[in-house]
Order: sequence, then C-alpha cells, then structure tokens
Amino acid sequence: MEKINIINSKAVPLNIEDIDTDQIIPARFLKAVTRDGFGDNLFRDWRYVSENEKRNDFVLNNNKFSGEVLITGKNFGCGSSREHAAWALFDYGFRVIISSFFADIFKGNALNNGLLPIQLPENEVDRLIKQVETDPNTELKIDLPNQLVICEKIGIKSSFEINPYKKMCLLNGYDDVDFLLSKRDKIAEFETIRPYFFND
Repeated sequence: MEKINIINSKAVPLNIEDIDTDQIIPARFLKAVTRDGFGDNLFRDWRYVSENEKRNDFVLNNNKFSGEVLITGKNFGCGSSREHAAWALFDYGFRVIISSFFADIFKGNALNNGLLPIQLPENEVDRLIKQVETDPNTELKIDLPNQLVICEKIGIKSSFEINPYKKMCLLNGYDDVDFLLSKRDKIAEFETIRPYFFND
C-alpha cells in the first residue's frame, strides 16, 4: 500500500448523510476481483444521468472541487460490507475521508486498503464542508503522525483517534501480510529458540 504521513490537500465536500456502500459502488460493478478500475464507477448512479452523460449538479463532476480528501455527512459507508467501496474511493484518488461517524465495517475496510477515515465532531465537519463549498481552494493539512486535522482558514485544529496498529500500518504502507513479513527475522529467530512439545 501507499504510505500516508502528512497530506496537504484541497477537499471535495459531499454533504449527504447515510451514504451506503451501494451508492459508493453499485452492486453491478462488483464482478472484478482486482482493485483496479473501481474509481471509474465511484458514485456511478449519482455521477451519471445515462451511460456517458454526467450530472452537472453532482460535486465530483464540478471542476472547482478536487483533492485527496472527501468530507461527507454522518454514517458514511453504512449498508452491506463490501470491501469494493474502499477500493473505489482509493482508486478514484481519495486518501482521507472525514465524517462525524463511519459504519464499523466500512471503517475497517478503509484502514485495510490504504484509506484514512477520520471521525470529527459533527459541528466541525459541518464547518469544514461549508468552508470548502464557499472556497474550493481551501487547503487542509492531515497530520497522521500527530493525529491532527488543520484548516487554518477557519481556525480548526482538531485531533482524531486511530487504532495504533492501523496507524503504524498506514505510516509504513503495510497491509496485514506486509506487517507479518516485516517481522520475518524476529519470527525466524523465535522459532529457533521456541521449545517444542511432542505427544507420544
């Protein structure tokens, strides 16, 4: 996975609550078994009127908004537990999702696939969304080592929680297998001294 450390980026505001995984990536696009190409169909039914005609009023089709950060309403990622939702967001180019609440399974899938889900108080999320909607050039600083979200334009400097193991994995670009492989020498050393017991 890609490493995440400090991200300075503009943001995309998606001020909708209860966005479920079928809205993030519709079920008809789940046939592929690799992670590539899912970004093309991120929020597909919201982005397109028909096969090739985009909706002008949807934020991802508005050239004013861009960046690696998506700011969205509470209860993001609810619904079915499809890992493809995290794949689609990552493949589209997002690295950070900010919300006041995440569905637990989505949050786990995000962390396992190189996405950083940041949960902030609802009033701060609302302020960030309004600021970015008003000024699309607003830049956020996402500081994973110090677990901070900073928006200097409106004076937000907010801390967030993250599982220490998942934080370490994101900082190093590890998935769970990569982490185990990083401990290969220690595991091998332990195996040389570990007592074995055999039952007759």
